[in-house]
Amino acid sequence: MEASPTFESIEVTRDGGIVNVTLNRPAKKNAITDQMWDELYETFLDVGNRDSDRVLVLTGAGGAFCAGADLWSPGGPPRHGLAAMRRVGTVVHALHQLPQPTIAKVVGVAAGAGANLALGCDLIVCAEDARFSQIFAKRGLSLDAGGAWLLPRLIGLAKAKELAFFADMVDAAHAERLGLVNRVVPNAEIDAFVDDWAQRLAQGPPIALASTKRMLNESYEMSMAKALAEEGAAQTVNFGTKDTAEAIAAFVEKREPKFNGR
Repeated sequence: MEASPTFESIEVTRDGGIVNVTLNRPAKKNAITDQMWDELYETFLDVGNRDSDRVLVLTGAGGAFCAGADLWSPGGPPRHGLAAMRRVGTVVHALHQLPQPTIAKVVGVAAGAGANLALGCDLIVCAEDARFSQIFAKRGLSLDAGGAWLLPRLIGLAKAKELAFFADMVDAAHAERLGLVNRVVPNAEIDAFVDDWAQRLAQGPPIALASTKRMLNESYEMSMAKALAEEGAAQTVNFGTKDTAEAIAAFVEKREPKFNGR
């Protein structure tokens, strides 16, 4: 396992192409401070520039994912101010723009900006004790951290409004029914389940997966003709890679392919 830069509010480890990013303020249920936003931004930029990083797993320490932004911590972000919100937006967009697949591993509470960090990942796996809330209205706030963009795409406009207006807590089973999460698994099994998914993604074809992720993320802004053109361009690139040649050879030879992102 590769040692990571020393941060104060997050922990980053690397092993076999899997980057584990852990929000690490367990005494505050991993509520996000100014410093944590900075450390997340630095980490997301670093991961996006590393060919050896194949998948990112985002989680929280101490039995909680993230209780949202820490609005009361000394030196934390101000209650108001467009500059502070631009900073949040920059971090959320950096997560969204990562070419690598991302998985949120959610145990315990995920509220406000914390919930939307989880929803901003490509895949969301939660434990049976997970709870989600768009808590903003109960704090006199409107949605942020990408919630206004993510929620309608994940669960539809009417359900998005319901979660945003009432700010109720949604348990794991309800989140799965709504389509907020991909899977709900027992707490004792979530580490093994997410590790399996992460390893499978880390062994996948990086160029093809990055193109697929980008096209799916942009699909709501594309016409059918544009989507077909994007697919054609991406597939043309794929056919010129060593990874596609390796996949074809592996199929003929009846073995698993070994992709290297070339």
